[in-house]
Amino acid sequence: MSYTSKAHTILEEWVDSESLRKHCYAVAASMRYFAEQQNDDADLWEAVGLLHDMDYEKHPNLELSDTGHPFVGVAYLRENGWSEEVCRAILSHADYSGVTRDSLMEKTLFAVDELSSFVVAVALVRPSKSLDEVEVKTVKKKFKDKAFARAVDRSEIQRGADELDMPLDDLIQGVINALRADTERLGLAGGS
Repeated sequence: MSYTSKAHTILEEWVDSESLRKHCYAVAASMRYFAEQQNDDADLWEAVGLLHDMDYEKHPNLELSDTGHPFVGVAYLRENGWSEEVCRAILSHADYSGVTRDSLMEKTLFAVDELSSFVVAVALVRPSKSLDEVEVKTVKKKFKDKAFARAVDRSEIQRGADELDMPLDDLIQGVINALRADTERLGLAGGS
């Protein structure tokens, strides 16, 4: 069984919220895309994207302690034989975990996490509700609108691009490309 298959099974067991699942699918699609760009293990990277918020619904960790997200999920993954590479990547996407982002996979997860949701939000306000109408300039225009998707920390997205040493426009375009390849699962194939 592939990493992605195992991760998908865990995601379905742990997450009931359709919106959180779709967020994980979007991050997974972005992770797969960037892994392929680097000729890295796309199956592993996609699994990390699927699992990164597996415990968020039940353990949101608003107090930022080591008894909630992402620590609960990582403890489960360790107990069930997932590699330290996967566990580190998931921990590193939360600044408060104290785990630094060292590998390309860790840096990419951080960079695409918020951005994937932001690009989805941009698509959802388009008349067609399709990613086909979303371009880098569309996303950047919405970036400037602080009322739009206000929960998304724009500075965190920029920091993610900086940590990857990638221009923000290139990161946005990569996420758009990734999500366009997964429109069915994301419910963004167009129409409504």
